[in-house]
Amino acid sequence: MALTIGVDVGGTKIAAGVVDEDGHIVEDLLRHTPADSPDQVADTISEVVLELAGRHDVEAVGVGAAGFVDETRSIVRFAPNLAWREEPLQKKISERVNLPVVVENDANAMAWGEYRFGAGRGESHVVCVTVGTGIGGGLVFGGTLYRGRWGMGAEMGHMQVVPGGRLCGCGNLGCWEQYASGNALVHDARVIAAADPERAGRMLELAGGSVSDIEGEHITQAAREGDEAALAAFTALAEWLGQGLADLAAVLDPGCFILGGGVSRAADLWLDQSRAAFLRALTAREHRPHAELRKAELGPSAGLVGAADLARHP
Repeated sequence: MALTIGVDVGGTKIAAGVVDEDGHIVEDLLRHTPADSPDQVADTISEVVLELAGRHDVEAVGVGAAGFVDETRSIVRFAPNLAWREEPLQKKISERVNLPVVVENDANAMAWGEYRFGAGRGESHVVCVTVGTGIGGGLVFGGTLYRGRWGMGAEMGHMQVVPGGRLCGCGNLGCWEQYASGNALVHDARVIAAADPERAGRMLELAGGSVSDIEGEHITQAAREGDEAALAAFTALAEWLGQGLADLAAVLDPGCFILGGGVSRAADLWLDQSRAAFLRALTAREHRPHAELRKAELGPSAGLVGAADLARHP
């Protein structure tokens, strides 16, 4: 059975693995991302690829990169959390490892992995939304990964939902990810806790009494223990997610939405609310089929698995 290597490059970690044609990971490795140096990132990726290739007979390499990847799937135009600017990543890695290399946006890789081997199996029109620090996305329509004319499609986290709203890392104001992401969850929880500390008692206790030290894990634990402020922050997240998904459904009309990313690990606290908000906001909801909202199945391995499979489809 043909084997390929998938690499998922994030702002803090590089995950790599040998993947078979059925999406099973044969072996995987994890390394720290030297985010300040493009050459060191390329070196680290190449090192893990060569280590894995030394133990397995692999045919190609797929790299999921957290940034804007060009239409040739070779150059990373820009990455918000890495020092990539017009970075010829495909060329650098292929020269080092002597294997065919495909570079893809990390959210696209995740979407492809879930479509092929996860929650999107059997669906022809899939929208994958990664809810983490920000919001990423990937579209698979008719069995084809949609990338856009310049390779930068599906950056749905940067739809403007509040004109003149919160400043986003992309430089614009009011982007969706400023209201429906892990960062948004923390922002809202801190605002609520500052305004009403008694309501946020358990959350503040977990954060050592400091509003500014409240993080996602404190909010999640406190919400599961019934903290009103933490639950309210998750409700705000759920409402914004549902509204945004309804807007996407009006444009894209998918069969299902797959929701992944770090915040999906707490889906028990918001997914049902998001489904309700989605249905309330869905255009002509009484006269159309309703896309399903599904939690991603492959977890943190989705990008790695998807990148490896995309290496088979250069």
